[in-house]
Amino acid sequence: MPAALDIVLLQSHEAALRSLLHRDNGSEAAAYVLFGKAEIAADPWSGQPRMRLISHEVVPIPPDEMVSASAVHVTWSTRGFMRLLGVAQHRGLVAGLVHTHPSAEAFFSDQDDRNEAELARTAFNKGAAGLASVVFGRNEAIVGRLWTSSAETVNASSISLIGSTIRISRVHADDSEPEVLARQAALFGGGFNPVVRALRVGVIGCGGTGSAVAMLLTRLGVGFLGLIDNDTIDTTNLNRVHGSHATDVENGAAKVDIAAREIAAAGLGTQVVARKAWVGDLALRDLLRSCDVLFGCTDDHQGRLTLNRLAHYYGIPLIDVGLRMRSARSGVDYDMTGRVSTIRPGSPCLMCLGVVDPSRAAAEGLRRSDPAEFERRKAEAYVAGGGDPAPAVVTFTTSIACAAVDELIQGLTGFRGGHGMTHNRIRRFDRMEDRAMTCRPVSSCPVCGSETVWGRGDVNPFLGVIG
Repeated sequence: MPAALDIVLLQSHEAALRSLLHRDNGSEAAAYVLFGKAEIAADPWSGQPRMRLISHEVVPIPPDEMVSASAVHVTWSTRGFMRLLGVAQHRGLVAGLVHTHPSAEAFFSDQDDRNEAELARTAFNKGAAGLASVVFGRNEAIVGRLWTSSAETVNASSISLIGSTIRISRVHADDSEPEVLARQAALFGGGFNPVVRALRVGVIGCGGTGSAVAMLLTRLGVGFLGLIDNDTIDTTNLNRVHGSHATDVENGAAKVDIAAREIAAAGLGTQVVARKAWVGDLALRDLLRSCDVLFGCTDDHQGRLTLNRLAHYYGIPLIDVGLRMRSARSGVDYDMTGRVSTIRPGSPCLMCLGVVDPSRAAAEGLRRSDPAEFERRKAEAYVAGGGDPAPAVVTFTTSIACAAVDELIQGLTGFRGGHGMTHNRIRRFDRMEDRAMTCRPVSSCPVCGSETVWGRGDVNPFLGVIG
């Protein structure tokens, strides 16, 4: 069975293509795209292989290579295509064609089939890993496919446009409207629930915020949830971990298993994959790369760095959630601050926002890989050790979880207006204050400072991280 195919176009690349391919006279136009790829051995929900192609770079066809164009055809020289194949092979990317049908539906014509078969034959003779093809039709419709040989193609089962908004078109969408979701369809329209039910969402961290996020996503109707957390429940967690019971502490239950149990008990049809593991575990890569959206609900700095890179390499939006609680003391007021950051290519990353402390991330990595050395350095004050547990109150952890899921809804619907998701939302519980804060990417940042890794997909080492 051929791998299912998903195509992800980053918002900046789609906008560049729309501008590049627009013709005032209504004629067809064409361009090239280099795609990164994610070769998923087994989708965690279906068990079947998947291939995801993520736009990495738009490559215009030089004007002197264009031959002719009309409302029903476009032709160009293949000189640039040969160069493109060389670049793709050298960098481990997939070469792709994009052309328009400005006055017709998005579809592959018989002429497209014949022309692309010849190009695919050339690509495979040159040792290419495949040839992607995308058609932009009228009314912003898009179709895509991947040539797996000079005679066989796989049509994209989904095409995602990822940026400040999230638009996902699926070929085999379930358009039924379950009664349990009727009231949100009454607000957002009949197209909302099918999109949500097809979403594959990863929740990393199932503590106070993560357990609330998981329950909210279930009630929203998300069809596929991946839950990741390496911790077991303890008594101090019971005040805020949704669905937990005192007997779970006695039984040493894993937080992911508690969340999975409660979601199953709800009986709303959500398919859950639960993994008791750290987010950087090698065995989690297929799960993470299969997701449409990720929620970061962990206070683990090294884990946040992993998710930060993943969002950029694979074009998977990351909604990262954080809380800082400080008790009032003599002369100092309460400081009760929640944060929701939406991380994706084109916006400052968690490093540039100052959310992640690289020193703490390094210490966490050392504690995992060499506990004895970590303890030695801790004793000598070379690394920071675990201090007292941070304060936590269920109303505040749940409130910021709601804000995070609201951000996903904004990305899907634009209910707050057409500006898309807020990049960095700060909620001061002690001041009854909500505000948006952001910054510019640091030009030297290896993640968001340039487009080098955006949509890069699979590389060795994974996410470009050595060690």
